[in-house]
Amino acid sequence: MNPNRFPVHGAGLGLRRSFIDAAAEHPPRSVEFWEIAPENWIGVGGRFGRQLRSLTERYPFVCHGLSLSIGSPAPLDVDLVTRIKDFLDVHGIHAYTEHLSYCSDDGHLYDLMPIPFTEEAVHHVAARVRQVQDILGRRIALENVSYYAAPGQALAEIEFVNAVLTEADCDLLLDVNNIYVNSINHGYDPVAFLEALPGERVVYAHVAGHYVEAADLRVDTHGADVIDPVWDLLEHAYGRFGVFPTLLERDFNIPPLAELVGEVEQIARLQARHQSAGRRAHG
Repeated sequence: MNPNRFPVHGAGLGLRRSFIDAAAEHPPRSVEFWEIAPENWIGVGGRFGRQLRSLTERYPFVCHGLSLSIGSPAPLDVDLVTRIKDFLDVHGIHAYTEHLSYCSDDGHLYDLMPIPFTEEAVHHVAARVRQVQDILGRRIALENVSYYAAPGQALAEIEFVNAVLTEADCDLLLDVNNIYVNSINHGYDPVAFLEALPGERVVYAHVAGHYVEAADLRVDTHGADVIDPVWDLLEHAYGRFGVFPTLLERDFNIPPLAELVGEVEQIARLQARHQSAGRRAHG
């Protein structure tokens, strides 16, 4: 894997307003890049706007969208895509990612809904991705998402994901926790799923915590610490594809920034270990 193709490097953290004061005043050295949802920041002024601008001027950022609704049956929100382009350009952000799902039809649904795993859906999504990329003037990456039902399924999840990435010719935001969650909920081997993904399309990755509802049900909450099986799967991904940028997501039950930094440092330790192993193997 060529490290020069990545938009950012190292270990990152999703920026949240609950700790933006600490991030702006005393940025943790171990956080090498930050991620924000553009919809949460477009048009924001005042103190928060100034803080964000001061951070994007000093540190690498990526954007992870929430409401593009790439699989929706409704027309693409071109105005939103245009505003996202302007936001990316103003802040000098090169990477924009979204969920391989949808969240709107005749209005927003405020949840990530599963796209049917069908050939028709592959063509529909791929065409919309190409339209978005044309407007933005840059490639985007789609995230493999967690889902709890598969309506009208004709393809396996991995077949659907790979078909969309290939037909759209876009990149992959690899969510390691989502692979683990889906493997429990839908009864498949997470390692086999991971290894079937196109590693050459990975731009960066997410790790996060989740909620254990039952022995056979995990809920992707981003509200807890990352568990050992997810760390293990991330390590396996580094071994399979090489080290890529990786970001910690935390959206609920958010602890102080100093506690989150501990998990970011765990990412960095795993990356350093695999980079050292790679140098020894090529030495």
